[in-house]
Amino acid sequence: MEETKKIYPIKGMHCASCVRVIERAVKKVDGVTDCAVNLATEQATVTYDKTKVTKDHIASAVKNVGYRALVDEEIKSEEEQKKEKQKELTLLRNKVIFSLLFGGLILWGSFPGIMNTAPSFLQNPLLQFFFATPVQLWAGWEFYRSTFNSLRHRSANMDTLVAIGTSVAYFYSVVVTFFPQIFHGLGISPMPFFDTSTIIIGLILLGRYFESRAKSQTSDAIRKLAGLQAKTARVVRDGNEIDIPIDKVEIGDSIRVRPGEKVPTDGQISEGDSSLDESMITGESIPVEKTIGDTVVGATLNKSGTFLYKATKIGSDTMLSQIIKLVSEAQGSKAPIQRIADLISSYFVPIVLMLALATFAIWYDFGQTPALLFALLNMVAVLIIACPCAMGLATPTAIMVGTGKGAENGILIKDAESLETAHKINTIIFDKTGTLTNGKPVVTDIITGQNEDKDKILSLVASLEKGSEHALAEAIVKEAEKQQINFLPVENFQAIPGHGVEGKVDGKVLHFGNKRLMETKHVGVAHVNELVSKLETEGKTTMFLTIDGRLSALIAVADTVKASAKEGVERLQKMGIEVVMITGDNKRTAEAIAQQVGITRVLAEVLPEQKEAELKKIQAEGKKVAMVGDGINDAPALAAADLGIAMGSGTDVAIEAADITLVNKNLGSVSSAITLSKKTMRTIKINLVWAFGYNILLIPVAAGVLYPFFHLLLPPVLASAAMAMSSISVVSNSLLLKRAKI
Repeated sequence: MEETKKIYPIKGMHCASCVRVIERAVKKVDGVTDCAVNLATEQATVTYDKTKVTKDHIASAVKNVGYRALVDEEIKSEEEQKKEKQKELTLLRNKVIFSLLFGGLILWGSFPGIMNTAPSFLQNPLLQFFFATPVQLWAGWEFYRSTFNSLRHRSANMDTLVAIGTSVAYFYSVVVTFFPQIFHGLGISPMPFFDTSTIIIGLILLGRYFESRAKSQTSDAIRKLAGLQAKTARVVRDGNEIDIPIDKVEIGDSIRVRPGEKVPTDGQISEGDSSLDESMITGESIPVEKTIGDTVVGATLNKSGTFLYKATKIGSDTMLSQIIKLVSEAQGSKAPIQRIADLISSYFVPIVLMLALATFAIWYDFGQTPALLFALLNMVAVLIIACPCAMGLATPTAIMVGTGKGAENGILIKDAESLETAHKINTIIFDKTGTLTNGKPVVTDIITGQNEDKDKILSLVASLEKGSEHALAEAIVKEAEKQQINFLPVENFQAIPGHGVEGKVDGKVLHFGNKRLMETKHVGVAHVNELVSKLETEGKTTMFLTIDGRLSALIAVADTVKASAKEGVERLQKMGIEVVMITGDNKRTAEAIAQQVGITRVLAEVLPEQKEAELKKIQAEGKKVAMVGDGINDAPALAAADLGIAMGSGTDVAIEAADITLVNKNLGSVSSAITLSKKTMRTIKINLVWAFGYNILLIPVAAGVLYPFFHLLLPPVLASAAMAMSSISVVSNSLLLKRAKI
């Protein structure tokens, strides 16, 4: 099985019931494991086995239920999509103006109380018919087309309600206009309601117009990110510098970047130095100094200095492309809370149709005279007021804005479920090295016996550690390079996870590592315990060196605490979140670092494979736990946590290892991510309360429950205005998240 995930734009969706219908159809395709349809983005994210499923299978399944999925060949460039969207908005705006203009004229000529002020020709039912017909059949055609498709596939959606409601009002008015004698015989005044059908169509289209404009703002984050990409690159080829389009850059190309220019793609500096503004990627406004050997990220801005760098990642592999992909997938994903709305919406339209028929029957049998008129108007009001647009938009619009705001601040959220989970976290475990600390320790002390030479000891240890990838090993190797000490050949090198390394250098058998390694090799270290304790209370990690089984030296290495660590921990503690530090270091060193940042609960001397077990112990206490690590050696613990948060490192963003990735590496962003989650969830809950509450309260009003007590009815025109406003309100409330402080 070769599982893959693809996003397909969907045409023709208008409400939450559309979402449910498409998801159900696509999931029935053999080989499809999941399908999440997003009403706000008008996209379907489909996970499937590509050995069984093709894009044509997806397109066919969507088409069979009355909608259209755009496959790869049909997907246009961003500029073309923008023009097409603008064209659709212009057409929609013209339909709105047309409908409301004619609807207003009909209303003026037919509504009791104001019709007497209208010219006599506007009071003519025949003229009203000629005004209303193009509105019904042209402006309202999309409702009919959608209804025909959905009924053909034995489903119903919001357009079904609008089509039935407006058709009842329109065709009733047609009969009244051309066959008034029928109503005279029934004792009913032959009054047409062309104003009802035209204004309902106009107001619903107006709601869709404002909704479409507002929805386009919720996806600003992706457009902004895409717009950051440089268009050209100055490449050195055959000794000449030439400007070429960004899509012509190849891996290994040497690229020149001058002051004020954007870095075209990811790479590594080979000549020169500069300071780069990486705020567009990380959210951090302070420029970062770069020199030979440092990595640069595409789309960042060169502030000063000219440099050459070698392209290491291009196209879809660059960090910016990965961020855009992640944000797009997150915005198209579905939060657990949304499933409730989708489930209710799937049954909503059929229930509303039954309620509308019941309303008609009750008013026709027991209502005021003329019973037929009251029954028709109240049935239309129920059909129109109940459209479940707001329900379908309540969650995805907030998720889109929330994930977009996170990306703008260097917080990459993998999916909607992760964003929802974050607000429940009450305990956060920080890995020490590379997370709370900078992960770049330096050698502080080399303590040898009386007969040992420090340079010789450093030469032996550095030679041995050159084959290790551990951060402490890097510090020792750098110290040796700094002192220009020669490296010697190594034989039988072996890394012992969580303990240290061993090997043969210059004919001597070396073991270099922590106290646990000494214990396994049965080397006595009791005589240096006092010295080791002193070093550890200073926050230094002490390593032991044995030569041919004899303890010969101690090397102390210290890692500096990140500038953002103390403030980041304090912010979390002020939010009532318990903060824990986990590390493989000994207890004394770990507590020294923890004291610097204000952490009181420390899990020390924990081997990499034990981190997951320690995390599960805390979960067993009933805590909702987030793990913050570097996303590589902490991967098991990140996966086991309720929420995994990876510290992004250069271009190697640990997107797959965690639920949230902090590209900016600022520990204050951990609390920002949780704050963003809380504010997004609050927005979603307000949206859902508004959407459900609106339907629950106004459907009975539209059905006429207040009439026996207060003689109040909800006219269909007001019902359509309320329905349009509910969707606009939900989207507008989600857009307020853009201003939220995190």
